[in-house]
Amino acid sequence: MNWKKLSSVYLSHHIYFTARQDVCVRPDGHMVDPYFVVELPPCVCAMCVTGNNEVILVRQYRHPIEETLLELPGGFIDPGEDAQAAITRELMEETGHAFSSYTPLGKLAANPGILNNYTHLFLATGGEKMNRQQLDRNEDIEICYFSLEEVRRMLLQHRIKQALHAACLFYGFELLDAGK
Repeated sequence: MNWKKLSSVYLSHHIYFTARQDVCVRPDGHMVDPYFVVELPPCVCAMCVTGNNEVILVRQYRHPIEETLLELPGGFIDPGEDAQAAITRELMEETGHAFSSYTPLGKLAANPGILNNYTHLFLATGGEKMNRQQLDRNEDIEICYFSLEEVRRMLLQHRIKQALHAACLFYGFELLDAGK
């Protein structure tokens, strides 16, 4: 069922945006020309629950959609880094919190019709503030704390607009509810 890739031409080469144009042939012989692929590093995000049972969300402006969103903390996995190390690092950088437990919730592809990466989802619990934020040069992130029930309401009211983050929250709540 896999397609055979006949050629690839890179249109852009950047750590956060690599685009290529492929020529492929399907098993039935049909040529798919062109097929565009955006290559991105794998990502991580986490539903973060503090020791006080508050969920940490981050508020940040997202230029591609020109909106400020409430999201989960997370980011790209660095080369040579595993998903567990990446989420630990990202949570410390973006929130200044360390967590006593990290539970993998799976991995999802955001838009496999054009993007080639996965996002690894986690539930991080037992969070304690250990440090101040250590943001990248272009990051402007506000840390927000909400009760579990407030976040559940926001999720069901479609106020969490980042699709992978909404999925992570659904899986996180499912795991938390199963533990009751």
